[in-house]
Amino acid sequence: MDFGAVLQTNPPSARTVQLAKLAEAHGFSHVWTFDSHLLWQEPYVLYSRILAETDKIIVGPMVTNPATRDWTVTASTYATLNEMYGNRTICGIGRGDSAVRVINGAPTTLKTLRESIHVIRELANSRAVEYNGVTLQFPWSKGSTLDMWVAAYGPLALKLAGEVGDGFILQMADLDVAEWMIKTVRAAAEKAGRDPLAVKFCVAAPMYIGEDWSHMRDQCRWFGGMVGNHVADIVAKYGEGSPVPKALTDYIKGREGYDYNEHGRAGNTHADFVPDEIVERFCLLGTASDHVEKLKALAELGVDQFAGYLQHDSKEETLRVYGETVIPALSEHIVATA
Repeated sequence: MDFGAVLQTNPPSARTVQLAKLAEAHGFSHVWTFDSHLLWQEPYVLYSRILAETDKIIVGPMVTNPATRDWTVTASTYATLNEMYGNRTICGIGRGDSAVRVINGAPTTLKTLRESIHVIRELANSRAVEYNGVTLQFPWSKGSTLDMWVAAYGPLALKLAGEVGDGFILQMADLDVAEWMIKTVRAAAEKAGRDPLAVKFCVAAPMYIGEDWSHMRDQCRWFGGMVGNHVADIVAKYGEGSPVPKALTDYIKGREGYDYNEHGRAGNTHADFVPDEIVERFCLLGTASDHVEKLKALAELGVDQFAGYLQHDSKEETLRVYGETVIPALSEHIVATA
């Protein structure tokens, strides 16, 4: 299993770079960041600095979208970073959430998402693509590679992930939901004529090492609020009788509003509706042993990467314990069960 750290690009930018370097030092293979250009600093600028000051770490957004960024500019950015630093980028992409909602926009259609994935992938892999009625290719890009990982929750979005994604991102660590979504994505991949095992799976959720459960839950409750935005969209579209697991839909009945100015922040007052049980199901909390136990269960479901959000007050300590204890324990477990 690979391990990623998910960072917010809050100022000072040097702090984000420092955390990325620390993640690499502790054995993490990926550094992901939020991508909302109004709420936080521009991630692609920071990627260049992070790549310059690390050796192997792979960087990318969790997640970008096709609405607020021109697809050809996005592809050019990746191809440029790859030429500069040697194919150490990855693209997480979805329909759009905070980046579009804060400008009074709306998530894109799945059709638009599908088209954008194709255009960005082809251009960022140094290939030609048809776009806006013309054939485009970067004449300066040679040998660039970029995988497109699709973030999804709803049935149709999961289908799209299986049909076109190099990877699938599930932003929660609930075991029941993960099992359902992985099966759904793999079934869609197989139906589309793809090898279902070729689609990689990333579970992303807050990780907090500690023993004070009340404090850990309060520090990570924001995540249930963030996930609730996507779930609310699903319930609005499909109704409560949708095939989405009830564990994912029931808790949002107490949701009354959401302020994106507090998006992804510990202490978010708009996440008070999220019950303790959901925080524990969606996140990785507790001692190193608690984390190892849940990560083993995720690995057995077919999860290839765990990406841990660090939007809380114990970033360095959590990274340290993962590097010294959790990551080695998972590596030994996977080798033993291979």
